[in-house]
Amino acid sequence: MSSPEIESEQRYLDVLYARLDELERHTESELVAVRLAGATGTPAARSERDAFASLHESRLAQLRGVEERLCFGRLDVSDGTTRYIGRLGLFDDEQTQLLVDWRAPAAREFYQATSANPGDVVRRRHLETRGRVVTGVYDDVLRAEDGQEVQESFDGALAADGVLLAALNASRTGRMSDIVATIQSEQDQIIRSELSGAAVVQGGPGTGKTAVALHRAAYLLYTHRDRLASTGVLLVGPTPVFLRYISQVLPSLGETGVVTATPETLFPGVRVSVAEPDEVVRIKGQGRMASVVATAIRNRQRAPTQPETIHVGSASLAVRPRAVSSAIESARRAGRPHNLARHVFVRSMLDHLTDQYAHSTGRDFDAHQRADFQQDLRDSVDIRRVLNLAWPPLTATGLLRDLFASPERVFHATPSWTNDERELLLRERSAGWSVADVPLLDEAAQRLGVDDSADLDRQRAAAAAHEADRAYAREALQGIGGPAAEMVSAESLAERFGEGGVASTVGEIAAEDRSWTYGHIIVDEAQEMSAMMWRLLARRCRSGSMTVVGDVAQTGSSAGATSWQQMLQPVFGDQWRSYELSVNYRTPRQFMELAGSMLREANISVPIPTSVRDGKEAAQRVLLDVNDSASVASLLKQEWANVGAGRLAIITSDGRHASTLLVAQSVLGEVVSDEIESQVAVLTAAGAKGLEFDAVVVLEPGEILHQSTRGAHHLYVALTRATQRLVLAHQGTLPAGLTEQPLPAR
Repeated sequence: MSSPEIESEQRYLDVLYARLDELERHTESELVAVRLAGATGTPAARSERDAFASLHESRLAQLRGVEERLCFGRLDVSDGTTRYIGRLGLFDDEQTQLLVDWRAPAAREFYQATSANPGDVVRRRHLETRGRVVTGVYDDVLRAEDGQEVQESFDGALAADGVLLAALNASRTGRMSDIVATIQSEQDQIIRSELSGAAVVQGGPGTGKTAVALHRAAYLLYTHRDRLASTGVLLVGPTPVFLRYISQVLPSLGETGVVTATPETLFPGVRVSVAEPDEVVRIKGQGRMASVVATAIRNRQRAPTQPETIHVGSASLAVRPRAVSSAIESARRAGRPHNLARHVFVRSMLDHLTDQYAHSTGRDFDAHQRADFQQDLRDSVDIRRVLNLAWPPLTATGLLRDLFASPERVFHATPSWTNDERELLLRERSAGWSVADVPLLDEAAQRLGVDDSADLDRQRAAAAAHEADRAYAREALQGIGGPAAEMVSAESLAERFGEGGVASTVGEIAAEDRSWTYGHIIVDEAQEMSAMMWRLLARRCRSGSMTVVGDVAQTGSSAGATSWQQMLQPVFGDQWRSYELSVNYRTPRQFMELAGSMLREANISVPIPTSVRDGKEAAQRVLLDVNDSASVASLLKQEWANVGAGRLAIITSDGRHASTLLVAQSVLGEVVSDEIESQVAVLTAAGAKGLEFDAVVVLEPGEILHQSTRGAHHLYVALTRATQRLVLAHQGTLPAGLTEQPLPAR
């Protein structure tokens, strides 16, 4: 585009950044003033001050987060007006809109308009910027006016090729970038789809599944802030490494309030410390484990086989099996969780024993005397022992430790299982917890319930106080007024202050509360979730509002999905809809075709996404002794030199990871680690899932293929991480499918 056009856009960009700086200075000064006021005074005064502080803190974080590429687009519409599109909405002092938030309805045509269906759009302009400087301008002319020709890149399927391809070819940084300037039509439709129900997004490597999920989170928080502010949005990612990789995306989109977690952290208070074999993971992930947990709890509710005489003071009472069985059945009919139904059991037994004593002594208790006698029964060590044996108070951790440590308990909880299957559940009582145990613990906690009778009065008082705080916070926000007040909810403000001072945020409370239910959940790499994990997630979101993204061709867990229908139907019924992303923006065509050949040889039939670009070179094959440290070191030094300013990943089988990391560190030094921040990352195939690198060395692909029953899926992941260069280093024959195409050998 001509220099005058760039200069014109630069002048407007200067106006936008000047307004951004002005708002940031004003917000910062307001925040300083609020903080100087301190936290003294009445609870109402503290609540009001915190309302302002929370408002200013949220606004300041948003303004600072959108600094890079603040404005990236412009729409010229048929009525002669112009709309600039950016990361957030900006207005001048007279409330004239300077910049339209990309999530607003007025910005939708930037992503959806085509020459075949332009709507009101005459021209769509893409602004390429570096810092605060316009470096390029690319136009899509969608309607012929004044002799112009309709000219749209990629037949309307993709944004202007100059902007998109520049983003695709840029060196990777160790952090995922947002795609807000280059969202494609099929992605935008998913991002803006309705909140209700579950949106399932299937897409192969490089199709932007994760980016779509993150942008959808930002869109939903913008569009449904009143509904989601107090309940929160939960993002579940596969690993802590993955969460660090995507950590900058939402702040760059103006959102900082999303709660992030990995599957291993979804049961508060339990630390995962062990990895279990595939066959154990598979069986613990099956939906039938829910009935195993339920049966294990029911089996702890048992009557004695013989009557027992208990002495309470001068009274002798008989605890008969039939009476205990009757009390157990009465408690079960209450339909409450085990620990809550225990109150029904205990009350029934105390009534029975009181009636027995009254009948045997001929006494006629009044209500007060009856209550006193039952308190004596409660205080009796022998009575408590008998009742606890018949219906013990249980914890989730205690229940599962007892179950898995006892062949007898496992046998009675799995009446239709084979002995080989039962053996897989057995372990020492002192064994650590695994990821596969997390949904079982949650299932047990749900069925056990919490004995909260002692806390009911405290909870009622706290609820009343919280409602008063919330009402006052609403008044404070109404006093603030304007668009800024929409950035914080009365609910979140009320949580901040109470009689004891600063309270936790919604996210902090939710992370520590197993019973918390979110307004929306996003599950990335969702194909790895077991049937039992889906039950846990459904309990965390009673409305069923979820965004589920993944690729069944990349399923690495033996308990994961082979089809979305099979996995999600038991959870959502018919309340889910599916989308498919078909375009690969990351992986060059040559690498994608190679990975597809390997899948076909493994008899895995899935759609392979179409790459939008060819790579500069085909995948390279290197024959070397992978057990010889010197040979591996020489290869890594050469590939590190080839990658230049980009990032290199060495992907290995699980068993080779530690030794390869040591070799790489010995020759390349501090640039190497198994963290995403490093310039050279040594990862397993499972650890590389969801990540991308400029260059990738797959070390001994055959080992990755044969290390587990899901080896082909792991190898597929490894082969599709590279954006520029792919090297297969091996000793002996490559796996079938990787030799279907001739590879250059070195």
